[in-house]
Amino acid sequence: MTDTQTNEYPAKGYAAHAPDQPLEPFAFNRRGLRHDDVLIEISHCGICHSDLHTARNDWGGSTYPVVPGHEIVGHVRAVGEDVTGFAEGDRVAVGCMVDACLECDHCKQGLEQYCLNGMTGTYNGKDRRDGSITRGGYSDKIVVRKEFVLRIPEGMDMGAAAPLLCAGITTYSPLKQWKVGPGSKVAVVGLGGLGHMGVKLAAAMGAEVTVLTRTSDKMADARALGAKNILLSTDREAMKSAANSFDMILNTIPVPHPVAHYMPLLKVDCAQVLVGVIGTLPEMHSGHLLGRRILTGSGIGGIAETQEMLDFCAEKNILPEIEMIAMQDVNNAYDRMEKSDVRYRFVIDMETLA
Repeated sequence: MTDTQTNEYPAKGYAAHAPDQPLEPFAFNRRGLRHDDVLIEISHCGICHSDLHTARNDWGGSTYPVVPGHEIVGHVRAVGEDVTGFAEGDRVAVGCMVDACLECDHCKQGLEQYCLNGMTGTYNGKDRRDGSITRGGYSDKIVVRKEFVLRIPEGMDMGAAAPLLCAGITTYSPLKQWKVGPGSKVAVVGLGGLGHMGVKLAAAMGAEVTVLTRTSDKMADARALGAKNILLSTDREAMKSAANSFDMILNTIPVPHPVAHYMPLLKVDCAQVLVGVIGTLPEMHSGHLLGRRILTGSGIGGIAETQEMLDFCAEKNILPEIEMIAMQDVNNAYDRMEKSDVRYRFVIDMETLA
């Protein structure tokens, strides 16, 4: 096996060239096929809050130009010489990572997302072999190492499936880790792109789901998605009555907020899992952890777990609620997403990429 590559592939997409600039058309080259690569023609790509944060350098470390997008679905168009199991025309997907060492203890446990040597992000990451900056799914094609290519189950709608590659696995993984199932009582904090998937998945696993929200405007949506109960976090008496009620709290709020507010709702040895926020949290008194309550976080999932999630969603007929947009509308979608003006996930139709 060698890393001898075929000729590069001209690609087109949309990129941010500076934190204060809108995304705009961008021509670039994808690497030629290595022996273990798969070339994918992208049909749809979901939009994630992480895309916006990286494009605007909210977290620091963005390397421009940034081509976002890590909720990618499409079809195989070519494979490297040593690739088996994938063929032209296959329905496939790529999530938040495109490589890892595959040799460390975490990778060997199927936890590539926690690779001890650092996983490679689908965009704004550094290629492990040539050091180039990775570019994501706001484009017409992508080349990915075979181990990080997933299969879209037959019969699953390709466009609607795209957000499963981030929003789906980000909520599925902690629900599985904390053994949510029949008889579990799960609270989902926030009802956005992540939260609505958390409600759907927890309900499909057999849990009794409560949505915690500050206002009642999404009450009908919450119940339609599978929630049995609504709890207003602004209602002090209701929150007090709900103390020691939940086996797990899935917190999907994407901005820093007082997570301590929810800790009294947990039973002994149960956890609030943060999946949305990245940033400094408000100071919290240690008393909130007494009663052996746990505050923890979760990233995405490993490759095997992500495939398991896709298959579970196909079996249970679970898909995100989406709004399909043209590539040219991406900047407007970013502005709307900041205002929570989407129910519940944008997906870009790549046929609109001029």
